[in-house]
Amino acid sequence: MFKKILIANRGEIACRVMETARKLGVKTVAVYSDADANAKHVAMADEAYRIGPAPVSESYLQIAKIIEVCKQSGAEAVHPGYGFLSENPDFVDALDAAGITFIGPSADAIRAMGLKDAAKALMEKAGVPVVPGYHRETQDPGFLQIQAGKIGYPVLIKARAGGGGKGMRKVERAEDFVSALKSAQREGEASFGDGRVLIEKYVAKPRHIEIQVFGDNHGNAVHLFERDCSLQRRHQKVIEEAPAPDMPEEMRTAMGEAAVKAAKAINYSGAGTIEFIVDVSEGLRADRFYFMEMNTRLQVEHPVTELITGQDLVEWQLRVASGEPLPKAQEDLSINGWAFEARLYAEDAPKGFLPAIGTLEHLVLPETQARVDSGVRAGDEISPFYDPMIAKVIVHGPSRDAALGKLLASLEATEVAGCVTNAGFLAALCRHEGFAKGDVDTGLIDRDLESLIAEPEMPEDAIALAALTALGLTRPAEGNDPFETLAGWRIWSASRQFALLEIAGERRDVEVHAQGQNKFTVHLSSGPKDFTLVQVDDSTITYDSNGHRASGSVVHDGKGLTVFMSGHAFTVGLPDALSSDEEAAGAGDQLIAPMPGLVKMLNAKAGDAVTKDQPLIILEAMKMEHTLKAPRDGVIGEVMVNEGEQVTDGTILLVLAEEADAAA
Repeated sequence: MFKKILIANRGEIACRVMETARKLGVKTVAVYSDADANAKHVAMADEAYRIGPAPVSESYLQIAKIIEVCKQSGAEAVHPGYGFLSENPDFVDALDAAGITFIGPSADAIRAMGLKDAAKALMEKAGVPVVPGYHRETQDPGFLQIQAGKIGYPVLIKARAGGGGKGMRKVERAEDFVSALKSAQREGEASFGDGRVLIEKYVAKPRHIEIQVFGDNHGNAVHLFERDCSLQRRHQKVIEEAPAPDMPEEMRTAMGEAAVKAAKAINYSGAGTIEFIVDVSEGLRADRFYFMEMNTRLQVEHPVTELITGQDLVEWQLRVASGEPLPKAQEDLSINGWAFEARLYAEDAPKGFLPAIGTLEHLVLPETQARVDSGVRAGDEISPFYDPMIAKVIVHGPSRDAALGKLLASLEATEVAGCVTNAGFLAALCRHEGFAKGDVDTGLIDRDLESLIAEPEMPEDAIALAALTALGLTRPAEGNDPFETLAGWRIWSASRQFALLEIAGERRDVEVHAQGQNKFTVHLSSGPKDFTLVQVDDSTITYDSNGHRASGSVVHDGKGLTVFMSGHAFTVGLPDALSSDEEAAGAGDQLIAPMPGLVKMLNAKAGDAVTKDQPLIILEAMKMEHTLKAPRDGVIGEVMVNEGEQVTDGTILLVLAEEADAAA
């Protein structure tokens, strides 16, 4: 076993690898950019070295700097995690040349599976079924459009070097093909340095089922069963589970054997995943699964496999890379229970899952009832430079129903303030009737998106707690001073105070009367309601109201309040009572950047007539393209940015002319 390894990654996966290394007595070396100088993975490591500025191209993708740190620190091997350099064969070659072990497959194996078109051709030769489509070299747009017509619409355009949903576009009609192709090519070039694509038949009712494989340097290969990753949005996984719901044993065996055959075809060593698209229009059938791609690394969702098999896949990686044979043979592996993983992201689901940034002013993760893999702590910043993952919430239970109930409870116990998250969306998925029954496919989220992202109305109890907190009436008593419990109380009559709150964009004056020791009457829409504060512990408030005892948490994040109640997070603004109630003049006349990003394309110039929702600007953020549309019909008065310009959140990108000017 190695004595010291370097983790060429950051965040959650770097911390995950360090945990296993520590268990095995292996020292760890972290690398970090300027943006990550105070990150959790830096604090966890035995040693840490700066490798450059925040942009990944100047830090985490700098092969020479990582090798230099290996030599400086005495690290014998490098674990790449996932993303960044994990599937870069040139990195493996450079490590080999420096005498440093890569904890993963050979450069040849990565090259064989790194390009989707070549990988599909290889799998066809190995006897593994593949999706019908065009997987060859010619990239002329007209030629590709002809191929799409031969395949039959709808088709899927996919960056051949892609992953994580980047560079992927579904096309329903021939007339939309060329614009979708250009967009996929741009995103592929930006994300992977390769704009070439392949075209595949779009399966109408698909499930995404993948098989975890493992090989060693002694000719052995096994599979560790399947994971179902069908819950996706924008072709990115949201909740994964293992095993797959309703999987027939015959099909499990067939998929496992096909996956091992694929691994052996390239003499694979280490952890890998064979991803299949499964046509479930007639249910799960052993003749309806097709090879999609191979990920030659550890997957984000590997913990669900660990929980159902009882194996530590990072430990397997370290043992195999150090020359040991696989720890288990196929007949020694079995499935125990059910596991789910939910990806908690800093993103705004109602706004099209836009990535969010901010400081994690308050962070409570359900670590007593779930396994939580995270690379952040309270007070850390979610920056625009990297993937906005906050944590992976992973649960295990004896049955699917038990595990899903555990996942929902864990998500409802999650509290994040200072940054918008997808926690409510994930909880809504857990409550979804079809998902609860195991009736899943990759189109489920899109079909029911409106209900899944619907924001619940803020309960009156939550409004009351927000009002009491805004008025400073929920502070816990310090010491033994009895007067601390009489906040707001007056000797001659009940005090009358007003809390000005902003809820769902509307300002509300909430009247509060102090009635005595921790007792208040709050005037709400339904009428006055009495509240007695039983206990205030940090942000958690336990209260009695009309004979009912309940609790909620209220956090001040520097901009306003976040109230956590009944598994939901409610944002409450604290506006200045002296400020104008009117909206900023002309707010509907501007196109404003919803996040920091790069202006990738301008489809507008001053003087152009535009219609409401017409695509005007493509903004690239976190390697994904986001199309910004006209806020109304009108004429463009002024374009404030140029193509290739980096903009910050809130930047005015263009302004529409006033209605009178446009008419003139």
